[in-house]
Amino acid sequence: MNISYRLSRRIFALGIFGFAVVPKVQAAGFPEHAVTIVVPGPAGGSGDIVTRLIARELTALWDKPVVVENKPGAGGIIGAQASLAAPHDGYTLFMGNTGPNAINYSLYAQLPYVATDFVALSDVLVFPNVLIVRSESPYHSVAELVAASKKEPHGLTFASSGIGQTTHLSGELFKLRTGANVLHIPYKGANLGMQAVLAGEADFMFDNFLTSEAHIKAGRLRALAVTSAQRIPQAPTLPTMAEAGFPGMEITGWFGLFATAGTPPDRLDAIHKALVTVLDKPEVVERLRQMGGSRTGASSPAQFENFVRNEREQWGRAVDASGLKSNF
Repeated sequence: MNISYRLSRRIFALGIFGFAVVPKVQAAGFPEHAVTIVVPGPAGGSGDIVTRLIARELTALWDKPVVVENKPGAGGIIGAQASLAAPHDGYTLFMGNTGPNAINYSLYAQLPYVATDFVALSDVLVFPNVLIVRSESPYHSVAELVAASKKEPHGLTFASSGIGQTTHLSGELFKLRTGANVLHIPYKGANLGMQAVLAGEADFMFDNFLTSEAHIKAGRLRALAVTSAQRIPQAPTLPTMAEAGFPGMEITGWFGLFATAGTPPDRLDAIHKALVTVLDKPEVVERLRQMGGSRTGASSPAQFENFVRNEREQWGRAVDASGLKSNF
């Protein structure tokens, strides 16, 4: 949605979680004007919610508006291209995630970008996925869902936030690990995939807890299991996939901030210092924990780059094992 500069500033200064007064930080004279963070997903999705929290905090810190620009579609490729098309000056950042910055390199034979086009700054949120069905669904356990998929002549369908996202690959790995007869239906964002499940257009989805939490608590969605190694504090009665009888489904997703290659080093340093300040704030730490975050605080650029490299390798092995790459 297009909004004016004045309205953008007001929205992100006040934020969806309330205004916080913090010291102003403008290291190395940066930023001198508005900063944009591109989100490769739609408004209302998990990446959008996380980014708006960070944007609100950076706005207060820098005393300059930080605007969120949603560019959903194509497994994050459209958003990645949008960020790379802007000047590489630090004023356009990219809230990357597991899809465009890890899975896509193995999933697609050709991409319009390479890993070195992005400069890792810090992870922001690392979280597991949950297996959800709508509340009216006849499936009350993972075992019932698997059994039903094998009995149905055409199997069951699962929604995702787009091709190559963890919500997609989680479903494909679920198919491999359980032998379930399921068909993938991609949507342009996690919230749209979740709406498809709510409407009965898809039978289930591996969503992240942040997007689906409100619907689960309201009784509109039923969570069957979580993909982490341990149960999560936000839903202590929810079993892990291993506890549900299906091991080998330990999967986490993540969001992290990237700049584009060629951004001046002093600006990269200024942005990272601001992230350290923001991600160390107790109220931000608590909010990210509520979103399902498994770690807190900013990582160093080197740590985050190493993490992303390991993610590319791990998801590359998963894609190769699943045979997905031949389909795209």
